[in-house]
Amino acid sequence: MGYLKNVVPRDYQKNIAETCLKKNCLVVIPTGLGKTLIALMVVIERLKAYPGEKVLFLAPTKPLAEQHFNYFKKHLPELFADMQLFTGGVPAKNRRKIWETAEIIFSTPQCVANDLKNNLYNLNEVCLLIEDEAHRCLKNYDYNYVAQKYKSQGLHQRIVGLTASPGSEKSKIQEICKNLSIEEVELRTRESEDVSKYLQELKFEKVNIDFPKEFEEIRTHLRKLLNKNIDELKSRNLLFGPPTKTALINLQKRISFSISNGSRNFNYMWGASICAQTLKIQHALELLETQTLLGFRDYLKDLLKQAEKKQSKGVIKLVSNPEFKMSLQKAEILLAKGKEHPKVEKTIEIIKNENGKIIIFTQFRDTASMISKKINETLNLKSKIFVGQAKKKFSGLSQKEQKKLLDEFSEGKINVLCATCIGEEGIDIPEVNTVIFYEPVASAIRTIQRTGRTARLMEGKLIILITKKTRDENYYYVSKAKERRMHSAISSIKEELNSDLSKKQEQKTL
Repeated sequence: MGYLKNVVPRDYQKNIAETCLKKNCLVVIPTGLGKTLIALMVVIERLKAYPGEKVLFLAPTKPLAEQHFNYFKKHLPELFADMQLFTGGVPAKNRRKIWETAEIIFSTPQCVANDLKNNLYNLNEVCLLIEDEAHRCLKNYDYNYVAQKYKSQGLHQRIVGLTASPGSEKSKIQEICKNLSIEEVELRTRESEDVSKYLQELKFEKVNIDFPKEFEEIRTHLRKLLNKNIDELKSRNLLFGPPTKTALINLQKRISFSISNGSRNFNYMWGASICAQTLKIQHALELLETQTLLGFRDYLKDLLKQAEKKQSKGVIKLVSNPEFKMSLQKAEILLAKGKEHPKVEKTIEIIKNENGKIIIFTQFRDTASMISKKINETLNLKSKIFVGQAKKKFSGLSQKEQKKLLDEFSEGKINVLCATCIGEEGIDIPEVNTVIFYEPVASAIRTIQRTGRTARLMEGKLIILITKKTRDENYYYVSKAKERRMHSAISSIKEELNSDLSKKQEQKTL
């Protein structure tokens, strides 16, 4: 690895890179443990083994592809290889020319997939394909298309998938492995023997918060409404089993598909309306239980506006219900008295007692915005929200603005970042002292990505806020169970891959 500049690989990185050189490998290690350096080491060795060939490094977003490109530029000698960043901003005919001479190409999968579909170039000279955030290599995502093309065109094939977590479902992990022709899985956690010695202590704190009894009254009204709708969906033989959000979304898809295919079934037409209303009540309950009272009230008012504009019969029916009206009225009274969700006050209290850089993760932009505003108003700290690009009613941050914000955070001009899911995946957020989950998330992938933002080079703290007797408690235990399932599924898949390899070697010998 004599070509590496300004960086010294750790033992686990060297070991994983060795495996990646011998076999197509899925690398599963938490955020912040240096996946890009592993990729860099493999790239150096592949280009030394196949001079004149190319490496294709794919990342799901332009900022992430750019981040890898800059990392390679920083840690490789200038003349080692011709490195190029492909974006949609480079005209297709120019990309074709650049491809001919480039040796390491960084791109989004969409860009390369389009070029391959237009026959601008092929992948026969690619001696290594790297797919970052490989948990996305499912179904018809462009990662999959590029991987299949590579498998049919590449002369000297080697594939590496990188992810902090491939998810908890064994079937999905198997699908990722199949799509990338994976022969070995390298899994590490913070507790792995060869990893833990490099990391600082991560202190974990679970903060339980009582659900206010005034909120309980509002919840009772909404639950009456919810249960009435669920009973109706069940009596119409449309909904079976527990009325989870996922079950309702799947039902909605099934009904929409049937209607769009010309079905005039009255039961389905009626069911579509009830299902849409039920999902809206579920969302309102989630805001009330786990977010802010202000966000909850604003959501109900938004439904009122939709009804006034006659956007759908279902919304008109929903807002005219006495239970809905009572919920809105009680929320208005509580806000007028200065009441808020106790999580808001608790968050401010925690921040007041913490030092250094802090990230607060929350599901919703409204919540991120409110918390950030509250910090700026009540504490002698500077806070900003870190969100994705514009969506519907929200103004978002462009990729340029996101980068500027992270630079300010890194330089200490901002003390607290209030981030939505944009801060979870891939983007190189500077090391932080404290990570606060405003709410637990029921996804193993997202939990692992959030946690990986702290306790790398310095001691860190992870604090999770949980409102008692709400879906917060369920989500917390679900994500823990999913993480255990992920480790168990990966161990099982590793065994299967090794067994398949042994069989192939036996057949070759025979």
